Amino acid sequence: MFTLLNLPYQQEALDPVISAQTLSFHHGKHLQAYVDNLNKLLPGSEFEGMSLEDIVKNAPAGAIFNNAGQILNHELYFKQFRAVSDAAHEPTGALAAQIVKQWGSLDTFKTDFESKGVSLFGSGWVWLSAEADGTLVITQEPGASNPIAKGLTPLLTFDVWEHAYYLDYQNRRAAHLTALWQIIDWQVIQRRYPSL
Repeated sequence: MFTLLNLPYQQEALDPVISAQTLSFHHGKHLQAYVDNLNKLLPGSEFEGMSLEDIVKNAPAGAIFNNAGQILNHELYFKQFRAVSDAAHEPTGALAAQIVKQWGSLDTFKTDFESKGVSLFGSGWVWLSAEADGTLVITQEPGASNPIAKGLTPLLTFDVWEHAYYLDYQNRRAAHLTALWQIIDWQVIQRRYPSL
């Protein structure tokens, strides 16, 4: 049985980037529903007892995949944030070097990443992931998809489902994506980057 992620910060900690009201609905209602749905679907299925990662890698499109994918996506999403005052605002080490190697600068990377988030049609996720050799790739994943199903290691994600931002930003998806950098904790992202 899967359980709801305990947030590593208080609900008001991400204000004003993500309000406590949005976090309450997003985490406490949306993510809870995915957990409840998956727990109802798994008993007696071939995926019972599997990790979220294995379910997402192996389940065909449908209810089990969608709910497992959304749990995995949201867990990675919520764990990457810290209050503005606590977040490490820039990457360092191998990850920083790889970003500069591929994009020229952190700012250029951010612009590219935001652009992919804004241009994703409908609901989904934009991801920074790593290939096995450490090369970085930005992907647009519709619905509940996760780059882990493509053999990539997911590092950083922005949720572009409207429930992630509509209470705070209404239809201003671009403004929401730009604001998220203030609460990204790059130390978390760096720990996800595979050692080569």
